[in-house]
Amino acid sequence: MAFVHEVGRTTRVMFASVCAFPTVFRSRDSRADFGVQLYKTGIGTLPVVTVVSLFTGMILALQVGLELRRFNQEIYLGAAVMITLIREMAPFSCGMCLAACVGSAIAAELGTMKVNDEIDALEIMSISPVRFLAAPRILALVVMAPLLAFFCCAIGTLGGGIVGATQLGVNFEQYMSSAMSMAEVKDLMVGLLKALIFGLVIGTVSVAQGMGTSLGATGVGRATQRSVVVSFLMILMLGYMVTRVFYR
Repeated sequence: MAFVHEVGRTTRVMFASVCAFPTVFRSRDSRADFGVQLYKTGIGTLPVVTVVSLFTGMILALQVGLELRRFNQEIYLGAAVMITLIREMAPFSCGMCLAACVGSAIAAELGTMKVNDEIDALEIMSISPVRFLAAPRILALVVMAPLLAFFCCAIGTLGGGIVGATQLGVNFEQYMSSAMSMAEVKDLMVGLLKALIFGLVIGTVSVAQGMGTSLGATGVGRATQRSVVVSFLMILMLGYMVTRVFYR
């Protein structure tokens, strides 16, 4: 029953936040707060996302390239790295970074506000916490996640090209030509859709966990931990489901 209650509460927060998205742009203060959330979600996570995506592409290129070398098919290294990144690894890496960096921060911030009765104070003043706190944060994740996933793909492909040129003897121009010729628009669209879904899920889970916090500082720690763990699990499950729907 507790699990069902938690799922229902999280789902209700998601639908209420999505319905409140238009209110984010109604006033100057709301737009300013939304801009701050965009900065935290996008620019604030850029160093971590860059490092993760670069080494993800390098690891992919090294492992795949070593196997392709056994069959003298190194010319397809770029295509293998690009398709793997654009379909799965770029949105996956982006989602993990956002869950760890942004989702945990949202859960901790809202959890602290909850235990300090700040959220109750908003309700007493007839200010909707979902509209005022949840909607800007979730919308910022929904907007920035696809952009960061595209950035992940670009940096990962570059990292794979560096490894191919320096360690596997693959010409960089040949690598990029193979990568661009094999990737399709459908792959890009599916990857961006995954990132958008991951952003929505991470924001919803983090907000729901933060606003449901209790038991003081201990509760804030538990809510932060649960937001990251649940987000990771949802990213894995939803990533498989979306792939299964579009690639049969």
